[in-house]
Amino acid sequence: MSAKAEMFSLLSGPVLPLKPIPFNRPSVMGNEFEYMSKAVEEMHISGDGGYTRACHRKLQTLIGAPKVLLTTSCTAALEMSALLLDLQPGDEVILPSFTFVSTVNAFALRGVTPVFADIRPDTLNLDERILPRLVTERTRVIVPVHYAGVACEMDAILKIASENGIAVVEDNAHGLFGTYKGRNLGTFGCLATQSFHETKNLTCGEGGALVINDLQYADRAEILREKGTNRAAFFRGAVDKYTWVDIGSSYLPSDILAAYLLGQLEEAERIQRERRRIWEGYWRGLASWAVSAGVRLPVIPGHCLQPYHMFYLLMPTAELRDGMLAHLKERGIHSVFHYVPLHLSPQGRKFGGREGDCPVTEDISARLLRLPFFNQLGSEDQERVVEAVIEFEG
Repeated sequence: MSAKAEMFSLLSGPVLPLKPIPFNRPSVMGNEFEYMSKAVEEMHISGDGGYTRACHRKLQTLIGAPKVLLTTSCTAALEMSALLLDLQPGDEVILPSFTFVSTVNAFALRGVTPVFADIRPDTLNLDERILPRLVTERTRVIVPVHYAGVACEMDAILKIASENGIAVVEDNAHGLFGTYKGRNLGTFGCLATQSFHETKNLTCGEGGALVINDLQYADRAEILREKGTNRAAFFRGAVDKYTWVDIGSSYLPSDILAAYLLGQLEEAERIQRERRRIWEGYWRGLASWAVSAGVRLPVIPGHCLQPYHMFYLLMPTAELRDGMLAHLKERGIHSVFHYVPLHLSPQGRKFGGREGDCPVTEDISARLLRLPFFNQLGSEDQERVVEAVIEFEG
């Protein structure tokens, strides 16, 4: 090394590695910690305290639903749905193979047989066009999953369900604040479920909600959620003591979690603005590259309003998807793939799942990649992600 080069090296110092960009990072947006502290001070941190009730009211207003009950998770809300519909072994539920395992577990736990449906190649939602051939005399439920918060084609799904006397339960884990033809997601099915997991737009770490659109299920939902007791009616003064009246479980979240969630709900408008900024930043930065690289970006039909839950790339091949994952990882950027087809999982095969049953799902699952997306993803970090994606040469 020359004397000049050595001096420059000493003056400039070592080149520091860039800080990692996580796929997700939980955020504090408002009064979350203040409310959690107050919950402790008020000496009520178990379920159904003041913060839980405040979340119920807030969510009912935001969604436009007649009744909402917080649960420990979206999984718990799905399990409550299966209980409320009195599903029995031998009944069938139609749901997409391209979804999280909770969607099917909630029904399989009741002995219900899952019928895995393929997805549309555009929105990656349950393909409503194949529903008629999947419906049998044993079909009791259809579970549309609004992937990435983009609405399923609810008009067609509801029509098929109505014609066959089938209940609709929306898995709206991704879709809070999304709409279909001007109507909020989560208000179409007799029941719907929400998620407040750490990766969702609004979060309390682990949490969910059951949305009750058909009030015939409201009273029993309170009982199931309270371990099969009429405790909620007791606290309202409707009965002089509470006792075991039905099956149930403990689906109530701590009021500390509800306190955190209320802080997020109060900042919902600001959170949604930030997530729209991030989504549109990816779109602007990658749209031209995607055309030249043969990569498909998310599809949002004109009659759907998305909640900006995620941003994904559909790479041309599985090999290029895996290559992009490795490429971004080398640059300190954590991207992830998403659902593995449920019908091809070990448990799914026990229900008769076979390769080729859901060809679109099998293809999409192998090519999809999700980019970092969280409320406080800064512009500089996002630009770094975009630049790294464009640099990939396969």
